[in-house]
Amino acid sequence: MMKTKTSIYNYVNIFNFLAGSIILLFIASSCKSGAGGKEKTYVAPAVNEDYFQELGLQIGLDFIHSIGNGTDHLNNIIESSGGGASFLDFDKDGFIDLFLSNGTWIEGFSHGEKPEELPHNHLYRNRGDGTFEDVSHKAGIDNNQSYSMGASIGDYNNDGYPDIYVCNYGANILYRNDGNGKFTNVTKKAGVAGIKECSIGAVWIDYDLDGFLDIYVGNYLNFDPEYKYYYAPDGFPGPMAYDAEADYLYHNNGDGTFTDVTKDMGILDLDGRAMGVGAVDYDDDGYMDIYVANDHTLNYLWHNDGGKKFTDKGTMSGTAFSQAGEATVSMSVDFADYNNDGLMDMFVSDDTYCSLYQNIGNGVFVDRSYPAGIAMIAGQFVGWTSSFVDYDNDGDADIFKTNGALKHLYGHEDQLFDNLGDGKFKDISNDLGSYFHEEYVGRGACLGDYDNDGDFDIYIANLNDRGIFLRNNKGNLNNWLMLELTGTTSNRDAIGARVKVTSGGITQTVQKKGPTGYLSQNDHRLHFGLAKNDLIEKIEIRWPSGKTQIIENTKANQILKVTEP
Repeated sequence: MMKTKTSIYNYVNIFNFLAGSIILLFIASSCKSGAGGKEKTYVAPAVNEDYFQELGLQIGLDFIHSIGNGTDHLNNIIESSGGGASFLDFDKDGFIDLFLSNGTWIEGFSHGEKPEELPHNHLYRNRGDGTFEDVSHKAGIDNNQSYSMGASIGDYNNDGYPDIYVCNYGANILYRNDGNGKFTNVTKKAGVAGIKECSIGAVWIDYDLDGFLDIYVGNYLNFDPEYKYYYAPDGFPGPMAYDAEADYLYHNNGDGTFTDVTKDMGILDLDGRAMGVGAVDYDDDGYMDIYVANDHTLNYLWHNDGGKKFTDKGTMSGTAFSQAGEATVSMSVDFADYNNDGLMDMFVSDDTYCSLYQNIGNGVFVDRSYPAGIAMIAGQFVGWTSSFVDYDNDGDADIFKTNGALKHLYGHEDQLFDNLGDGKFKDISNDLGSYFHEEYVGRGACLGDYDNDGDFDIYIANLNDRGIFLRNNKGNLNNWLMLELTGTTSNRDAIGARVKVTSGGITQTVQKKGPTGYLSQNDHRLHFGLAKNDLIEKIEIRWPSGKTQIIENTKANQILKVTEP
């Protein structure tokens, strides 16, 4: 173990709230619309009484998701499954930007007439003043006409700039960040396009600890647009009408290319229809494991056997099925230590009661969704993305969940479950603002601190509808800390780093992850709510390389940049 002193970059001190008062910085900005090129002026609106205030259109986020068919109804399961959102700081200016995945019109697949201008993916740059500008064309990410589902963000070549892997119905795309505001499609050279699968999600992970990020790609099903049930009472065939598509694991060779090592690493995916994928070191052995949330079939928990092989521990760990012993319509997975016992737990959203898997050690989990107070309330909706987030900075992990119908464009309200600190959660959505009384067909969502004021905001991707941006107005009434980690011997993103923060006698344990939720990825910085504590007694970082770093007596309410020694 080594003790080091680390420079503190306290480069944010804006938007601090004092009890009983509201401070807002009004800043107007002019930016060009990525679609029409017309000058528009956006102004960050004043804070209202809502905990989460919807303000997307007012700050330049005018994205409307498309299912590509030009109609107001769903025609197939692919159209029903898209819509991801990811935060990333692509230009490294200290403010998180937004990548949004979109469907499009495809010959022989889409119904309706081909539009004059095809829908495409979008990249919005955070201007640092509370507003965004559409830089999709300038960045070079609007020229693919694939039907995109979601994206995974990771610095695969360790040059300090986040790259984008886009999962599509059809060939996938790897965009290399050139560091000058532009991206280059390097898929062919990298060898990570896949074949003709429908890839739903992917997760960056340095599974062998060689310092380069590898990628696990979750594939859904072998969709045939010509196949029809002779009788389909609910509109179109469901997932079990199609053969499953096997997932891929690509090893990063460190030279810009990847090798398919799926079979060599023991990953045998015979019947999984992947919807959500994520990675965490659930048994704390130093190697990241992979969880795959499958549609209608048992879920996988691929245990990483020292970087040499993977073994499915889903059934043995208790995470393959729901608490009722069923293989559910699992959508997404996220990980956090929600009860602060030092063990990584997980939450899996589905079309019924969802699963809150408490890690009880020795590689075993117990589903606590019902006793935690989540199951009955969640069961009223079809859940898609779910993410742990300490929305109120009180020091424990709450849960945000988007909802929406499976086969129709029927809206549901989204939900936020407050962690009560005793193993129980409470749905407090109706108390958080007017948005939570509205119904949308939610799919992906990303959470992050877009204005660097210490609390997490939320972008929600809605199917065939405009996206919603929720600014958190009150979370930073409590104190907070954010950590931005940079690996040196470890992968540059420090994915896999395990961090313990002790403040006020309470220790929180967090692991640096890649994608979270459904088709989406949250803020790359680690966030800790500190309640009323204004001092962090100890920060302990165990880097993926195995190095341990300790930082003591750190002030609250700052973004702390830490580089691996």
